Amino acid sequence: MHSFIPPERFFPYLTWTEVQAMPDKANVVLVQPLGAIEQHGPHLPLIVDAAIGGAVLGKALQQLEASVPAYALPPLYYGKSNEHWHFPGTITLSAQTLLATISEIAESVYRAGFRKLVLMNSHGGQPQVLEIAARDLHVKYEDFSIFPLFVWQAPHIAKELLSPQELKLGIHAGDAETSLMLAILPNQIRMEKAIAEYPPEQPEGSLLSIEGKLPFAWTTRDLSQSGVIGDPTTASAEKGDRLLESLAAGWVQVIRDVYAFQPPRQR
Repeated sequence: MHSFIPPERFFPYLTWTEVQAMPDKANVVLVQPLGAIEQHGPHLPLIVDAAIGGAVLGKALQQLEASVPAYALPPLYYGKSNEHWHFPGTITLSAQTLLATISEIAESVYRAGFRKLVLMNSHGGQPQVLEIAARDLHVKYEDFSIFPLFVWQAPHIAKELLSPQELKLGIHAGDAETSLMLAILPNQIRMEKAIAEYPPEQPEGSLLSIEGKLPFAWTTRDLSQSGVIGDPTTASAEKGDRLLESLAAGWVQVIRDVYAFQPPRQR
């Protein structure tokens, strides 16, 4: 049941009496992985986002020193994926359902005495929902610290491994995700079906982009016929191993920082 997560760090394996007796619960770090079940082109399985988040968190928790109390909650596999719903297999929650689910999970752990919750998101279509949930929960419970974080926000070495075009435009099922999946779940990858497809770029000089400071709303069908936005044909397990190691190391530091975090108070 724990998948990539070390069993001693998997919250559901605890008993209620162990949770009740846990010392210094206000500083124990709980991590809620959030992924998606959505199309990732003809070569990758639907579980990509959830698998990457789980693998990164699992390796980070393996490397984390035992003196830092941190546990993984069960992953939430479904997310807000309606930008992909023109492609069969995508399963999506509404923003309202995802917001309610996150909020009710958070309130449950708060009721048990925990005060630090990381929302570890690995799907690019839902960071805004997590940010709204985190802010509203903190407004409701001022002593509750919520961290709405994206897997790829931790330090990593993608710039050393990917082409400039891929770094700019390879946002879905491209080199990075395919390389990670070749390292994580190689038997589920259909590399013979991998194709490269980049979205049309905006006119020269335009400030608008599909992602960034001045984005516009889009669905995947607007940008890609295959569901791929990037170039997976250059992916390799070796790149995936290096990406995974760097992301995990970054997340070790993230968890340490959350454990040491003290909420700012305006005097």
